[in-house]
Amino acid sequence: MSTAPDDDLTTIRVDQFLPHPPAKVWRALTEPALLAQWQMPGSENFRLEVGHRYTMTSVPRPNSRFSGTVDVQILAYESERMLRVRWADADPANPADWTITWTLEQEGRGTRLFLVHEGFDPDDPAQMMARTIMHGGWRSHVTRALGQTLDRL
Repeated sequence: MSTAPDDDLTTIRVDQFLPHPPAKVWRALTEPALLAQWQMPGSENFRLEVGHRYTMTSVPRPNSRFSGTVDVQILAYESERMLRVRWADADPANPADWTITWTLEQEGRGTRLFLVHEGFDPDDPAQMMARTIMHGGWRSHVTRALGQTLDRL
């Protein structure tokens, strides 16, 4: 995993090597039953279709104004290469409106997975708190859970 400094406060970037081929990683990113094993509850309602919308839930985090409910929309995809989704807090009082892009690149027998989470407002203290929480969460919990899901396939 890349540990390069992350100076752009509007974005989180994660660079993770996974010892699994891109087709297998793609399945974990796009098959509802597999998503449900490593993402938030509600991800089992995912459908690989541009424009599709569904809702995920998690623990509310009042210090970052996160309601605990994320409205998700599929924005774009290229099979086995890229998936882009929009995440917006379901509470209109929280201006969180982010784009998450997963990019897969073959590396040897494995996959280099890049995650770009964009749209944080550096002038909003609650958004910076959310960025701090998510920065750590993507790097520790989420990529680890994804790897464990892949290892079980």
